[in-house]
Amino acid sequence: MKPRQAGRWTPSVGIKASMGFHAAASVLALWRPDDWLAALGAVAANHVLLTAAGLWPHSRLLGPIITRLPAAAAARGEVAITIDDGPDPEVTPQVLDILEVYGATVTFFCIGRKVREQAELCAEMAARGHALENHSYSHSHMFSLCGLSGFERELRLAQEALTAVYGTPPQFFRAPAGLRNPLLDPVLARLGLSLVSWTRRGFDTRSGQPRRVLAALTRRLRAGDILLLHDGNAARTRGGRPVILEVLPPLLEAIRQRRLRPVTLRAACP
Repeated sequence: MKPRQAGRWTPSVGIKASMGFHAAASVLALWRPDDWLAALGAVAANHVLLTAAGLWPHSRLLGPIITRLPAAAAARGEVAITIDDGPDPEVTPQVLDILEVYGATVTFFCIGRKVREQAELCAEMAARGHALENHSYSHSHMFSLCGLSGFERELRLAQEALTAVYGTPPQFFRAPAGLRNPLLDPVLARLGLSLVSWTRRGFDTRSGQPRRVLAALTRRLRAGDILLLHDGNAARTRGGRPVILEVLPPLLEAIRQRRLRPVTLRAACP
């Protein structure tokens, strides 16, 4: 599995099937006008299926998506910790210090607007060997409802912000909350971005209980896994401490005990 190259979009099998289904329903409605209601119902059902696929972060119906590292990376005992929604001026520097203690490198999926606000912090993240990838420009809750122009703006602005501080364009993209629609993949293809989901997550934006978050991340943990945490929008413990700061040390220790090695997505998918 190699990073996606910018170029022409090729519809997924699911999208091709959907297009064919729409065409067949249209022909049926024209050929047998009395059955137009059945044809309309079939088209509506197809749209429901496409919507459900957009709500499922692991679905490949709408296009290619990475949910695990390549087999070669798994054979090397690699895992990828991915950290979303930053950079955060309070939390991210502490995350960097924890990672340095363990000699670990991770992938930060950064919000473009925050990158512009925290350019020096982003430069430090890159200087410490971490990868900075695209997590949209504004991280809108309405992201999955965007059309082509909306996706183009969100991804391109974030690409520009990250390239300015990182030196090279991002290669990977994660949709806010993992949600999308069929119009996202053509934009990803034009920009040469590979869509990344995760193998397991701890729901650390919702749960303020570090033990529960850690258990979700380490249960059945194995080589090739992609793990999801958050430095931005992080939930807080009862003592007010960001959950990621409590979870990272034992998570990194668990990875070490399993003789695994955390790497960036770029290192795992050269």
